[in-house]
Amino acid sequence: MMPFSLAGRSALITGANQGLGLAIARAYVQAGASVMLCARDEVLLARARDEVAALARPDQRVLAMRADVSDPADVEALVAATIVQLEAFQVLVNNAGVYGPMGGIDEVDWSEWTRAMDININGSVLPLRAVLPHFRKQQYGKVVQLSGGGATNPLPRITAYAASKAAIVRLAESVALDVKDDGIDVNSIAPGALNTRMMDQLLAAGAEAVGEGFYERMKKTADGGTTPLEVGAALAVYLGSAASDGITGRLLSAPWDPWDALQQHRGDLDASDIYTLRRIVPKDRGKEWGEK
Repeated sequence: MMPFSLAGRSALITGANQGLGLAIARAYVQAGASVMLCARDEVLLARARDEVAALARPDQRVLAMRADVSDPADVEALVAATIVQLEAFQVLVNNAGVYGPMGGIDEVDWSEWTRAMDININGSVLPLRAVLPHFRKQQYGKVVQLSGGGATNPLPRITAYAASKAAIVRLAESVALDVKDDGIDVNSIAPGALNTRMMDQLLAAGAEAVGEGFYERMKKTADGGTTPLEVGAALAVYLGSAASDGITGRLLSAPWDPWDALQQHRGDLDASDIYTLRRIVPKDRGKEWGEK
């Protein structure tokens, strides 16, 4: 993959204490950025900060702050601290998220279902709202929103995850249009199937909770078909860099899309709905019916 520089830039990365968030933090520092890491688990967060700091050069800063991204007060304090402590704060990576309860929508614990929606949706909206005034003031900014397969495919028995992932992609598409004239790019990433704690949770839930077909597919994926974390992290670096300036409102697949060459296709992107969520109508599938 082509390397992209983040030298002189700073980023806030949520859910950065493990899994993909930690991989993105490592990649950002290796690309030259200073970073603020946040997560709810302070012990894991401290370990992540030390690991990432070991990769930094003397001119880079690696900070960490405990925060619940679904709590407005926590998010306001986190963003305020990031603005004060990091120069050239230009990138928000909304990575924090959970699967939520697994099972039929009429069977799962309702408080767990709504909590998952709170983390996955409000946990993206609140940081986005908090950084936009700063990005608007400097007339530049990058918002990198982590999505997933739930945004583009139905996931029976994992409904909170699927619904929330679709919601935040459409949120990103909509906000991208709101802030396009402010020099702010907002994009979403589908990182592929990852062998992380969330995959472990899914397999531990078992076929009865998530459905036999989906369980067997994910088990096969976990046994050898997962996407390396570094692939999604590399796309996050690209979307945080100047190389992606003007690419906005898109949902990009880290393992499948030619994202490192998108600037060559800016005309096609700007004039179309390529890499967006859209409704499929009969004629899209070669059918002649469906129109009045």
